Amino acid sequence: MAQGRGSAAQGFTLGFLVLCLLLGADTAGAATYNVDWSFAAGSWPSGKSFRAGDVLVFSYNPAVHNVVAVDAGGYNSCRGSGATHTYTSGSDRVTLVPGTNYFICSLSGHCGLGMKMAVTAN
Repeated sequence: MAQGRGSAAQGFTLGFLVLCLLLGADTAGAATYNVDWSFAAGSWPSGKSFRAGDVLVFSYNPAVHNVVAVDAGGYNSCRGSGATHTYTSGSDRVTLVPGTNYFICSLSGHCGLGMKMAVTAN
């Protein structure tokens, strides 16, 4: 009987390890992109393919910029309406969710001058 319990424990351990590998497989394929958050940011995503789980690292001077995650309305109007998060560190890591992810700088009319970006993650 002791031998049977050992087999069950080994089976459980093996199953647990396989589950961990499967759960981590999607994240393991995530890419990290460095974004030079500037007035030309809108064109940065062009030609790139993004997946949900990919990480954008926004680099900027926090004394004069920020990154605000907004909905489509906030993006189109250049207002923080629908803001889900405001980032202010100057080196912000944002994980993309499925669909279109919208970002603007909400300071001093910067969004209207082109400091906004839409990134679609599949």
